[in-house]
Amino acid sequence: MLWHANQEARYNILNGIKPPESGFWKNNPHADCIDFQIESDFAGLMSPAMPNVASAITDKIGHIMNYGDGWYGGVFVSNMYSLAFAYSNIKYIITQSLKAIPVQSDFYKCINDVVKWHKKNPNDWKATWFEVQKKWTDDTGCPDGVFTSLNIDAKVNAAYIVISLLYGNGDYEKTLDIATRCGQDSDCNPSSAAGILGTIIGYDKIPDKWKNCLKQIVDMDFKFTTISLNNIYNIGYEHALKNIEKNSGEISENDITIKFEFPKPVRFEQSFPNLYPVERRIIDWDTTAINECNLKFDGTGFVITLANDIADTASTGYTAQYEITIDGKKYTEVKISKNYLARRDELYWNYDLPRQQHMVNIKWLNPEEGKKARLSEVVLYSDNPTK
Repeated sequence: MLWHANQEARYNILNGIKPPESGFWKNNPHADCIDFQIESDFAGLMSPAMPNVASAITDKIGHIMNYGDGWYGGVFVSNMYSLAFAYSNIKYIITQSLKAIPVQSDFYKCINDVVKWHKKNPNDWKATWFEVQKKWTDDTGCPDGVFTSLNIDAKVNAAYIVISLLYGNGDYEKTLDIATRCGQDSDCNPSSAAGILGTIIGYDKIPDKWKNCLKQIVDMDFKFTTISLNNIYNIGYEHALKNIEKNSGEISENDITIKFEFPKPVRFEQSFPNLYPVERRIIDWDTTAINECNLKFDGTGFVITLANDIADTASTGYTAQYEITIDGKKYTEVKISKNYLARRDELYWNYDLPRQQHMVNIKWLNPEEGKKARLSEVVLYSDNPTK
């Protein structure tokens, strides 16, 4: 089961939109979500002291499901892992890794703010956390996060990772504690922070209380795979050796020589430029009474979320079909399944409308007795944050 950017990317790929377009923000409302950030560890671990090599790997993989700040989350985290092999000063690793991110991006500005706020309040992580909340937690893209308390935006959760690393001061348990208590994606953020810190100090110095439980499961396959932790250790090590050799390093019987790199900024890209969420509106559409719904609004874009009440399609094979018409022009037909492998969490979105009054018509084309398809909410956008 996948969610957010990963699930939308899978839906796109299954329906003919291939990478990197599968992660592009006009094709994926979750482009800035945390998905690739939480999956990017491998790129840094297989690129020890080679942050630009790690960045190149993230470019290929991260754009499957993300774009802009969503990609930068993976660039930043993988660079921290990479430099953790070369340095032990956490603040230096953070500031050097940040050099991989274009300075004009919101991701850079957010993390740079955390570094500055830490300097101002070096003993109070909550003070820095609160500054992040005030300045950076208004979501733009993720339809589940706009005007709600949920926020899995990559830059905000990366800020929590940085807070935990800076204020944890190299203490493993304290780092995990702060990362968890910062909130939001608080399984993923502690994992990233602990992984980076673990790389800095080395496996042997990770406190036993965090390793003992692994001994019972190192040969157990992960769900949906035939790969265990021990397999992963070996695969990752072999990838690292090959990656070192591929990038001008040398491997001998007793030594590994790595060609060290300083981080270089990746290219600039931005999701949702000049789009401002202005309203979150509940859609009241009872499909038992009528098979179509009209939505009137003034703005430049919208995302319709879907509360899929269709009976279990995994067994029936039923897929709902919708026709989307905007201002009298048919735009597309959308297929929606409740099957977790094939589902889509948003019915439809369009970010390219001219600023004016619009009428959107949604028609359910293949209703069946006993089936019900309910729209949930719509997020409306404009070219001005106040209108």
